[in-house]
Amino acid sequence: MKWFDENLYRSLGTGYTQRFEVTRVVCREKTDYQELMIFETPSFGRVLALDGIIQTTEKDEFAYHEMLAHVPLFAHGTPARVLIVGGGDGGILREVLRHRTVEKATLVEIDRTVVERCRKHLPSLNVGAFEDPRTELVIADGIEYVAQSDETFDVIIIDSTDPMGPGEGLFGETFYAGCKRRLGGGGVLAAQNGVPFFQADELVRTRRRLMPIFADVAFYATAVPTYVGGLMALAFATDDARLRRLSEAVIGERFAAARFGTRYYTPAVHIAAFTLPRFLEELQKQEC
Repeated sequence: MKWFDENLYRSLGTGYTQRFEVTRVVCREKTDYQELMIFETPSFGRVLALDGIIQTTEKDEFAYHEMLAHVPLFAHGTPARVLIVGGGDGGILREVLRHRTVEKATLVEIDRTVVERCRKHLPSLNVGAFEDPRTELVIADGIEYVAQSDETFDVIIIDSTDPMGPGEGLFGETFYAGCKRRLGGGGVLAAQNGVPFFQADELVRTRRRLMPIFADVAFYATAVPTYVGGLMALAFATDDARLRRLSEAVIGERFAAARFGTRYYTPAVHIAAFTLPRFLEELQKQEC
């Protein structure tokens, strides 16, 4: 195999298909839920694809994982119990465990094979996070887990695939309502929400589904080069509107106290990420 062509936007024409040169296929198999492939490239290192769609690369994963994890965690301030739904590659788990306040991180992933292959073939993403004693790995459907669990969490992070296949239900109102029940007072939910330049309806639907459940719903942005279409939108929902409006000074104090380095996230970027381009502001005013 010489080239990998992503198929996410093929309906828009060949101009929107990104291509990776493949120097080696590390593994390729059909799991119980999806087709999994990890391959090596000259420019992006190892790449994880599920059902033909790029999930993460060694080169730019930090831009996604740092922003999806640290914005809700530093907004909360003292997260002790964190739930991650999806995220079988371990990148979000790695970032969550960098917070010394975290006593337990529960990762719920439906596809055991994703976890096993990423632990073996993408160790730079999880860096031993699955072996951390604070980690609880649950192989289960995330929708069923939040519906049946009686645990509460300070922060819930939804690191799902696109709303198709195994990830489709993780964008539904029933699932979001289940997450709300699992959040303690002052809790925060954060979720990946696609690239709105191509997936605008996704943002509109998510906002409509979150608004009746949480008092404060907003979106913030990060830029991940291998997610075609420019900025990626991340959802932020809480009942405490003050958490989204904390000053850079407050976030800066929390970041300094955490005493770890980052490659994308900074307190200034945290604050600025909620300032969106006009077309995204307009999207948030739309109704489905």
